[in-house]
Amino acid sequence: MAEFTFWTAAGVLAYTLFGYPLLAWLRARVCRRDAARADVTPSVTIVIVAHNEAAGIGKKLQNLHQLDYPREKLEIIVASDGSDDGTNDIVERDSGVTLLPFPRQGKIPALNQAAEHAKGELLVFSDANSMYATDALRWLVRAFADPNVGGVAGNQTYVRGGEGSATTAGERAYWNFDQKLKEWQSAAGSVTSATGAIYAIRRSLFRAVPPGVGDDAVISYRVIAQQHRFVYEPRAVAYETVAPTESAEFKRKVRVCLRGLHGLTIEPQLFNPLRHGFYSVQLASHKLLRWIIPWPLLLLLISSFALFHTGLLFRTAAVVQATFYFLALLALVLPKRIARLRLGKAFTVPYYFCLANVAFISAQLRFARGQKMDRWDVRRAV
Repeated sequence: MAEFTFWTAAGVLAYTLFGYPLLAWLRARVCRRDAARADVTPSVTIVIVAHNEAAGIGKKLQNLHQLDYPREKLEIIVASDGSDDGTNDIVERDSGVTLLPFPRQGKIPALNQAAEHAKGELLVFSDANSMYATDALRWLVRAFADPNVGGVAGNQTYVRGGEGSATTAGERAYWNFDQKLKEWQSAAGSVTSATGAIYAIRRSLFRAVPPGVGDDAVISYRVIAQQHRFVYEPRAVAYETVAPTESAEFKRKVRVCLRGLHGLTIEPQLFNPLRHGFYSVQLASHKLLRWIIPWPLLLLLISSFALFHTGLLFRTAAVVQATFYFLALLALVLPKRIARLRLGKAFTVPYYFCLANVAFISAQLRFARGQKMDRWDVRRAV
């Protein structure tokens, strides 16, 4: 039984961490389908949902005003979700922005109402702390020259804010890989989903988002469900700072996973490969399996030590895992010393991996209890 558990857990982990990315890479080369792109300038509405963003909303609006895009074709909407820190006053002073002040109700109701108010052919969704490269919008809209494209995901890039944390290197390493995976997915079909910092969809494809889910993911799923492609544009760049502390990153991971799990229940037909082909494989592999890998990780560790005296392979597996988790533990208890080491990533990457998977477990337990997260406060890096 222990040996069966070992090989089953090892197989699930090998596929999730290595097999699926390899499959996506091969498919991008064998079944490549480049979307048509052109220098088009459709009318665009940028939607930002803000709650108590007074510290940075002025900088965000200035950033948007500096975009290289025809001003007469650009609408900016800030949906203020019960802000009481002066955010509304700052936005109201900007004559080029439409403020929609709402009582505190959560991000998604505010986002839905802002989308109803929008006039642009395209909806571009952004976070209050995401700064766009000057040409980001021009690159983002080019793929909409292809009538089969219903959405475009931009390139969210993390930059360091303040001192960062012990998870900074791990977060960047993971994110760089995830963006590469988006390139492979897009080359042959669609990305699994966009991220909230920078993405666009055709306004005609927008459907109201239910509460308690990851809005960027569900909006992406519904574009795919309506038989349109969702492609990736790496040259449409938005910059965000990494989480300032391990605690902030942990809470973000729990929130993303919990809302993501609820989001997977919204369009269950997307898991049917007879209707959605390889996208169903992506959704199961890139989302569901990635979030549940803490359990095969735990089973692999337990079974490795249970089989420790039965063979060199199992002893090696046990030692490698123990070493990996020990490196993560050192990064947890000695973060400042680790940060000064030349090979600090050997500690911080395992630490980030462990932090993320503990967060996934926490989110799954909340999901099993039926908990949802409609409102939250975010601590921004400074």
